[in-house]
Amino acid sequence: MITTDFAPGSPCWLDLGAPDVRAAAAFYGAVLGWDYESMGEGEDMEGGVFRKDGKIVAGLGKLTEEGARPAWMIYYSVTDAEATTEAVERAGGTVRVPPMDLDEWGRMAQYSDPLGGQFAVWQPGTTKGVDLVDEPGSLSWTELYTSDAAAAKEFYGSVFGWRFGDVPLPGGAGTYSLITPAGLPEERMHGGLLQLGREDLVLADGRPYWHPVFAVTDCDEAVAKVRENGGSVQMGPADAEGVGRMAVCLDPSNADFVVLKPAQG
Repeated sequence: MITTDFAPGSPCWLDLGAPDVRAAAAFYGAVLGWDYESMGEGEDMEGGVFRKDGKIVAGLGKLTEEGARPAWMIYYSVTDAEATTEAVERAGGTVRVPPMDLDEWGRMAQYSDPLGGQFAVWQPGTTKGVDLVDEPGSLSWTELYTSDAAAAKEFYGSVFGWRFGDVPLPGGAGTYSLITPAGLPEERMHGGLLQLGREDLVLADGRPYWHPVFAVTDCDEAVAKVRENGGSVQMGPADAEGVGRMAVCLDPSNADFVVLKPAQG
């Protein structure tokens, strides 16, 4: 489970790069019940934060990088962004945005893994991360689709010290690898990775990509709202034993995310 103590190596923040901030705010407001709070003024909203019941659950910004696709960026908590950057480079990754201060809030950096999967880190200052996780309308899991699970485990294990536990998928469909932060028990696992063929990674032109999983109270209702508001569904809704009912969705700009009604414990 994801918690807000944000132990090193655990997800602590996420933000969406969208070509139309106003449209994205309206979509996620309708689907997840989020309220958008702009950080600027006037008609040209460049970015801000999403809140659920008054608590910050994610960020939203204007997509400005040339050639970049609309997507969610997941940030993992670290104690030293410079040291993490060195670890990324030693392990064969690429630095996309070198460590930089965001006022007194903290320090961030963005990277690509050796196969091109993009992720980020956050060294906390006055802000540790989002305010709400593992509740309906908030982040409950992170997931990597990659063409080489073994290489991904080696890279992220080297950078973050993550531990991995493999579980077979139903019907012999392969293996799903569960991710637990270094030094924490298995109940603190925060994500997973799944190997797919490059031909299945069409959203990122064959490159790996991370996406968030958002908890919802009713998966089918969330999927209906996705479709009603201009999004689409790649997979589901479907039941996964011991996990819950889920669907892989795309927002109107084709940024991917998952909605999950967790199984009752």
